[in-house]
Amino acid sequence: MKQNAQSAVFFDRDGTLIYDKVYLNDPHLVDFIPGAFECLKMLKDAGYLLIIVTNQSGIARGLVQEVNLHKIHEQMQMMAKPHGFQFDAFYFSPYGADSDHPTRKPNPGMIEQAIKEHNVDRSKSWMVGDKMIDVEAGNRAHLKTILVGTENPKDFTYEAPTYICTLKQIARLIKS
Repeated sequence: MKQNAQSAVFFDRDGTLIYDKVYLNDPHLVDFIPGAFECLKMLKDAGYLLIIVTNQSGIARGLVQEVNLHKIHEQMQMMAKPHGFQFDAFYFSPYGADSDHPTRKPNPGMIEQAIKEHNVDRSKSWMVGDKMIDVEAGNRAHLKTILVGTENPKDFTYEAPTYICTLKQIARLIKS
């Protein structure tokens, strides 16, 4: 581990922080889930990097234009600013669901790239998502993991998350 490594929370995007609009291609349709801003601000104030890692198979399918994906991320930054925080980075994997590309979750490629680029201490970092592929990507990157929701995971092909909780509980759980 490099000197002065930072703690980070890696977040899935759709269904975790913003409502899943299924192949979101319009930045004007970004809609944060209630509790997201408060959670993110608490984590940022506690010194965590906030990094988005998102599969975007809509690009491979021709349903999402990459230029719009960047505008969506810019819109997320603009919406976060009045709440007193910004995201530190956005990573996306544009490959189809049938791809086993190293960056496509459940593979940890996006997380590994961010760890290198942002000098992240994986022992003090987390992956948060609403699907078991998010949890698995975090597990493969040797992070603590949180599945957002209230039900037990139904996909037993992957290792269980460290915790299962609601979005509103995440910041308190991570800080404790």
